[in-house]
Amino acid sequence: MLQRATLIKRYKRFLADIELENGELLTIYCPNTGAMTHCADPGDQVWYSTSNNPKRKYQYTWELTYTQAGHWICINSVKANAFIEKMLKHNQIPELARYNTIKAEVMYGNENSRIDFLLSDNNKPDCYVEVKSCTLLESRFGKGAGFFPDAVSQRGQKHLRELIEMKQQGFRSVLIFAVLHTGITSVQAAEHIDKNYAKLFEQAKQQGVEVLCCFPKFKESLFQRIE
Repeated sequence: MLQRATLIKRYKRFLADIELENGELLTIYCPNTGAMTHCADPGDQVWYSTSNNPKRKYQYTWELTYTQAGHWICINSVKANAFIEKMLKHNQIPELARYNTIKAEVMYGNENSRIDFLLSDNNKPDCYVEVKSCTLLESRFGKGAGFFPDAVSQRGQKHLRELIEMKQQGFRSVLIFAVLHTGITSVQAAEHIDKNYAKLFEQAKQQGVEVLCCFPKFKESLFQRIE
């Protein structure tokens, strides 16, 4: 069950202060390591979940933002993989349909990475699928213009190198941008934020790494029960 509050501020990357409708103040956990540009402005509405795990330091987790510009955003980046996994299992991504086996978090590559999903079938090469959560909307570049990453990402660069390597070995490599922002209609590499990532992104496409944008129905998934 998700509950609503107003964002006061996000700080120390993993924490946020919110104000409940009764005026009570709470500190909640923020499950997002990115810059969260335009996703965490004071005054935005936030929706948070509650954990019954007594070992957790912070009982509440920030899940969604409804911005003052009228956009819904899933800020819990962990959800991106869950949404894409569901889409894969239900053959809702036509380009990746009809694989017999779907395995998550498989070790691979020369840089000790874990691929988000490894798709296998006896009649075709293995398919390595990396998922990235996209929530950065930069309207100054055009209506609906989304970008990844929202901060310099050494990890993202490594994953691109690994995907290139797998493609060179004869496998299929796919990068999926899971768009968790209702205002975003397209995604491109954020050269204005991480030039090295953008350069590797272009190299990856030239080497045959496929790039897909998926728009999971995260609102329906997370808003099943709300107070």
